[in-house]
Amino acid sequence: MTAHFPARGARRILLGAVAALGAAALLAGCSTSSGAAGSGGDYEKVSKDTKATLDYAVWDENQVKAIKANIKGFNEEYPDITVNVDVTPFANYWTKLQTQGSSNTLPDLFWMNGPNFQLYAANGKIAPITGEVKAGAIDPKNYSSALNDLYTYDGTQYGVPKDFDTIGVWMNKSLFEQAGVAMPSKDWTWDDFQKTGAELSEKLKAQGAYGAAGGMDGQTTYYDTIFQAGGSVLNDDATKSEYASKASEEGLQFWTDLIKSGASPSIKQLTDTTADQWFTSGKLAMYQGGSWFRSALTGTDMEKDVVVYPLPKGKEQATVIHGVSNVVAEGSKNKAAAQALQVYLAGKTAQQQQGDMGAVIPAYTGTQDAFTKTMPDADLQVFLDAVDYAKPLPVSKNTAAWNTLETNLLPSAFDGSKPVDEVAKDLAQKMDAALGKEK
Repeated sequence: MTAHFPARGARRILLGAVAALGAAALLAGCSTSSGAAGSGGDYEKVSKDTKATLDYAVWDENQVKAIKANIKGFNEEYPDITVNVDVTPFANYWTKLQTQGSSNTLPDLFWMNGPNFQLYAANGKIAPITGEVKAGAIDPKNYSSALNDLYTYDGTQYGVPKDFDTIGVWMNKSLFEQAGVAMPSKDWTWDDFQKTGAELSEKLKAQGAYGAAGGMDGQTTYYDTIFQAGGSVLNDDATKSEYASKASEEGLQFWTDLIKSGASPSIKQLTDTTADQWFTSGKLAMYQGGSWFRSALTGTDMEKDVVVYPLPKGKEQATVIHGVSNVVAEGSKNKAAAQALQVYLAGKTAQQQQGDMGAVIPAYTGTQDAFTKTMPDADLQVFLDAVDYAKPLPVSKNTAAWNTLETNLLPSAFDGSKPVDEVAKDLAQKMDAALGKEK
């Protein structure tokens, strides 16, 4: 994503989840003057002459232009509510939020992601949207049910989805041509992907290029294949790991086989140089990545050579979906005004504006067409169509704990140094212990 790189999908999620390790202790140990999780849900529509100053915390400088355009529209309705946009680079965002959360000084409105959401919701730090929904100010039906589920804790929804990302395969047509390999059908399977990747790697070997790439990014790689194999990462109530199931092991084996065949760089190579970097340097023909990757390609010489394919199908078609949400601090001194801004940003007008300005894929159904026009020849529609078979990013109350276990244990399965089933069982056992501590 060029300048977007620190804030993009899976990497931003993992970094945020790791940051939550510290937040768990800070937030769980502090008293919450605003009440227990799930309380509140109050909502009172503020008058047009309300005076307030709000802090809105975000992590992506590239979206600020569109955000300020949204705020201009908001101020046409509420001219006396001043909104200060506070941009903190993603690498520091969660650390700052932890400190604010522990001292009850959170911003009035701020961005939240899936892995950190339950931690803040469970500790009473963010306000439910129950009141806005009951008043008809926000209608969850306007957003993907998978995204609504991602920001629901203990039966209560707290976050309003503002954008989303799904996963596809970015294809470098130029490398296919150089290798003399025909582009596969878009209705492809795991076997097609494996064979195409191996053939490309063999024919591009002299150039130091590869056909495909694995990696340690669950959102863009092994979560997707686990779902496609009919498996799960967590059980339905996120109390147990599902890694030791046969289907989940098949989803992991996909990447072990890809690397073993030579279709992909090794795990060590991918640690030194990530898959997206291989692709943007012209050394990777097929990159399984998110919709956010568009920003790394638009305006570059490579843009004209790229087309997007849906993920290859396993036993079923599936992709991970994730999206950022806007949440209101339960302890905000300007809570009603913050909710008014939350409602405005969730509406069709603001969401359409976000899409038209190319900031994100907006979450509001029917406002996403502009995204596909930002790379008209790449078939970005693939990412929108994927919503129909998308599954929420796997999360729990302390996602960070078992994300760390994945990072530590899975490389030995992918590099072939340990059998996949052995690693999966070990991971499941350790995950269960970590999940047990969340109760």
